[in-house]
Amino acid sequence: MNTAKTLKRRCELRPVDLAREHGLSAQAIRNYDDAEILPPAERSDSGYRQYTPLHAQALRAFVALRAGHGHQRAAEIMRAFHHGDTETAYRLIDATHIALRSERTTRAEVAAALSTLTTATTTPVPGPPLTVGELARRLGLHPATLRTWETQGILRPPRERATGYRSYDPDLVRDAEIARQLRRGGYPLPQVARFLESLREAGGADALATFLTDWQLRLTTRSRELLTGAAQLDTYLGMLEGRPNPDPV
Repeated sequence: MNTAKTLKRRCELRPVDLAREHGLSAQAIRNYDDAEILPPAERSDSGYRQYTPLHAQALRAFVALRAGHGHQRAAEIMRAFHHGDTETAYRLIDATHIALRSERTTRAEVAAALSTLTTATTTPVPGPPLTVGELARRLGLHPATLRTWETQGILRPPRERATGYRSYDPDLVRDAEIARQLRRGGYPLPQVARFLESLREAGGADALATFLTDWQLRLTTRSRELLTGAAQLDTYLGMLEGRPNPDPV
C-alpha cells in the first residue's frame, strides 16, 4: 500500500470519531461544522466530510471554551478566528474576563457589607407598616433620603391603593435600617442596592452567608474553566500556525 495514502488515511476522522471523545452525537459535529465552529472540512469523492487532528483540536477548544464563556460566545470566538478576525475574537475573550472580574468585585462587596451588620439589624421586627414619615423619624433621616433610596432600587415600597401613600412593612424597615448602617460605613448607594438585592434573593442573612460561599466556589470554578479553555485554544491556534500538536489524535 502506498505510504502517503496510509498516512493520509490515519489522519482522516469521521464525525463519530470526533464526537466520541466528548459524548456528542455525530450530528452535533456536523452542526458545529456548518456553524463554522470547526475549520472547513474537505469532502471525499462520495461527499463524506473528512476531519483531521486539526478539527479534533478545534472541537476540544470549543468544548473547553464553552464551559467558561457559554455556548454562544464560545461559538463566536471560534468563528472569529476562522474568519481571520483575531481582534474580535480577543475582544470577546476579554469581555468574559471583565464580566467575571466585575462579578468577583460585587461578591467581595456583598461579603464585606454582610460582615458589618449585626444579627439584630438583619432580622425583621414584627409590627404594623410604617409611612415614609414614620420610617424617616425612626431612622433619623429626611423623607427625601428614603425617596432617593427608592430611585436607586434600595427600597421598593408598595403604595396603598386608597391613598397612594408609600407603605413600609417589617422587611422593608429592616432593609432601610441595613441601608442606613451601610451608608454610615461609607458604602455608596449602588453597592447598598446590590447588597440588599443579594440579601432578598438569598432569603436572609444566614442564607446569604451560605450563598456567598457557594458564589465564591462558582467564581473559582469559572476561573479555572477559562484557563482550561485558553490552554486548549492556544494549542489549536498553534496548530493553525504550524506548531505541532502535543497530543495528536
